[in-house]
Amino acid sequence: MSSRNQFIKEFRGEALGTISFESSSEEYFQNQILRPILKLQNDLFIEIFKNYIIKSKANFETFTIDKKLLFIENSIQNDMKFRSLLNGIVIGLFTIDEFLMYSNNSSNLNKRIMTMLTERYKNQLQLL
Repeated sequence: MSSRNQFIKEFRGEALGTISFESSSEEYFQNQILRPILKLQNDLFIEIFKNYIIKSKANFETFTIDKKLLFIENSIQNDMKFRSLLNGIVIGLFTIDEFLMYSNNSSNLNKRIMTMLTERYKNQLQLL
């Protein structure tokens, strides 16, 4: 194993969530790879969204909670440049083998990444 791959796996930490023999390959990828990356990069994701709010010139702090939640969803669903940035932050912490697995099913895994990030932002609304 290359030193980069070994470093990345050690740096990310242990799997999060349940992995069993019945788990699909996507569930395995999500719990073994994606969740640790999202947890590791959480502070960065929060700062990136704060910056996104500023650049979008939205009066986010004056929004109702429902409107803030909708803003989060719409930002991640509709802004392709923002989505690409978020995806890049995750993909940058893949090993080569993980990237190859990801590239075989990138569409479904991108949906999982964006869904998990949306929920993560919603659950940490007070930090935004």
